[in-house]
Amino acid sequence: MIALKLSDPDMFRETSFIAGEWVSADSGAALDVDDPASQAVIGTVPDCGVVETERAVAAAQTAFGPWRALPAADRSAVLERWHTLVLDNIADLALIMTAEQGKPLAEAEGEIRYAATFIKWFAEEGRRASGYDVTPPEPNRRVLVMKEPVGVAAAITPWNFPAAMITRKCAPALAAGCPVIVKPSELTPYTALALARLAERAGLPRGVMNVVTGRPTDIGSVLTGSPIVRKLSFTGSTRIGRLLMQQCADTVKRTSMELGGNAPLIVFDDADVDLAVASTMASKFRNSGQACVCANRILVQDGIYDLFAEKLARAVSGLRVGPGDRDGTTVGPLINVAAADKVNAHIDDALSKGARLYASGDNPMNGARFVTPVILAGANPDMRVASEETFGPVAPLFRFGSEDEAIELANATEYGLASYFYTENLHRAFRVAERLEAGMIALNTGSLAMEMAPFGGVKLSGVGREGGRAGIEEYLETKAFHIGGLKL
Repeated sequence: MIALKLSDPDMFRETSFIAGEWVSADSGAALDVDDPASQAVIGTVPDCGVVETERAVAAAQTAFGPWRALPAADRSAVLERWHTLVLDNIADLALIMTAEQGKPLAEAEGEIRYAATFIKWFAEEGRRASGYDVTPPEPNRRVLVMKEPVGVAAAITPWNFPAAMITRKCAPALAAGCPVIVKPSELTPYTALALARLAERAGLPRGVMNVVTGRPTDIGSVLTGSPIVRKLSFTGSTRIGRLLMQQCADTVKRTSMELGGNAPLIVFDDADVDLAVASTMASKFRNSGQACVCANRILVQDGIYDLFAEKLARAVSGLRVGPGDRDGTTVGPLINVAAADKVNAHIDDALSKGARLYASGDNPMNGARFVTPVILAGANPDMRVASEETFGPVAPLFRFGSEDEAIELANATEYGLASYFYTENLHRAFRVAERLEAGMIALNTGSLAMEMAPFGGVKLSGVGREGGRAGIEEYLETKAFHIGGLKL
């Protein structure tokens, strides 16, 4: 049992957290959670539904008044303690994450550190969430713009980054004065519950943070349909995001949707090839390619295509597939068999349409969830890897001639989350950045997710932003206070 491997076994919680209590589903129903590497069941969590979710909503509403009334500095102090506890428990949190999600321990530890940055950032940003004065049209009038918490917030989080997606949503909500209800993925609930346990230890009042585990349909219907819930933040597929937005329409909720991606990564002839290769490895193969901002299509200019492919092949050949807790593993299992089947189908489709297997990593595993990292040379727009998000360790290389062709290929998608490009030409850098259709652009780097910068997309990749200054604004209402008849 995983709890036996932890320094603090109390971190492994198998009950939901509602109204400050650790509870099972009223019906006694439970869901198994398995280890993607071994497919062994590591524990169960409550399969909550309408009744438990309504209880969480009521608890959050009760907590809202006292929590919003606290001075921002006091809310910040709780978040600061939560941040410290997360960092103090990195090893246990990483073990829990690797057990339920599969990523290598080093990556899991990196995600915990990344998750903690959001708590720290918004603990500080909450102190600065203030309004401003507007210049009045007449001398006996004043106009004050006030910032107030939007109300009870709900967060529906994915399995691929089970810690960071929670803190990126919950930290700004809590800092703004909004209680939260978290519905974590049923595939990776234990990281969410461990984070809630630490928030409880940090002194978060009852009902301010609730974690409801279970299958999504009934829980989601309450969160989207309740008039008490005034904000919904979701990270996941565009298909589910559309559905949630429709369900939120009746109560006119504020929504943040971080949805699908199909990120292009463009390497121009004048790029620093070694930098481009290193950054491509980071962008493409982190979390076994299971990230919405992963480079899905790698576009390489004619003059550098062969050199880039050769160097990338050497790097990919050094990847080693295995369980996340095994020394030397750099690529863990995919989350489930369906995910692996999709990736393999993309590879087979590309090979059937003219691509060739250029290079692969080392995969000594036989399990159905372990997919060998590969480079596919000769990719073209007719392949599924061009139009669909692969969400796995597959690097398809597309060849292009001119800058205009690269932009056209890059923008030939209904998604617009992230785009990456590599060039040493300053003029080209600005031209390309302005023409790419994405919410986030990365020049000469494979990294663009950080706590101080806004994160989000355009087109079918979503609405709203998380992180940075924009992140807390998503949880604040703007109220204009007009004062007239002043005797000055």
